[in-house]
Amino acid sequence: MKQIKTCLAIAVLALSASAANAADLEVKTPWVRGTVAGQKATGAFMELASPAGTVIVGAASPAAGVTEIHEMKMDDGVMKMRAIPRLDVPAGKPVSLVPGGYHVMLMDLKQPLKKGDIVPITLQVESKDKKVESVEIKAEVRELTATPATPAAGNQHGHMKH
Repeated sequence: MKQIKTCLAIAVLALSASAANAADLEVKTPWVRGTVAGQKATGAFMELASPAGTVIVGAASPAAGVTEIHEMKMDDGVMKMRAIPRLDVPAGKPVSLVPGGYHVMLMDLKQPLKKGDIVPITLQVESKDKKVESVEIKAEVRELTATPATPAAGNQHGHMKH
């Protein structure tokens, strides 16, 4: 049963990456950090790339009441998190959405997210000609303590831009 669940998760992730290519955006290894009972927010993480360059201008998920693109960065020695209206994905330069950096923030969660769940997320992608397309991805929920370096996370380190 566990093997079937793993195979299904891999198939879903592969399909989400190929669907993302339609908007000149490649999405690799999307995942969401699991939650505990009563927790109302978590982050979604992934690697983004675009051959021609694009901009993420919004996000949505039926798993959350509010979905935003966020950044975390040091400001006068204090780590601060804030919503950002746009996230550039420069041509040929991957952008990593990772804990402690850029990420998709899922707030007002409808229910706890447990390891193995699949969370649908829609990214709003604006091309150079200002056309906005929706990119549907499916992100697997990992353990609450998961980091990009955990198994199956792929090579997601580096590439963070501010």
